[in-house]
Amino acid sequence: MAQTPQQRRANEKFAKSEAAKRGRGPTVAKPRQSKSPISMGWLVLLAFVVCGGLILELFRIVPQIWDTVASMLARITS
Repeated sequence: MAQTPQQRRANEKFAKSEAAKRGRGPTVAKPRQSKSPISMGWLVLLAFVVCGGLILELFRIVPQIWDTVASMLARITS
């Protein structure tokens, strides 16, 4: 059987008075902090490996692309 609003108010009042008798304030639920399954050191290492590889690949590809674009512009202008 469900509580009526009158019963609910009475239960809350009783709970507050009992908490006051024990000397405790109202309990507040603390938000849980989720812990990452992988440590920060491993994340930094992974980012370094991935981003470092991308940067080195760009250093290799950009001059080839630049040469291709320059030769196409030279053909168009001449």
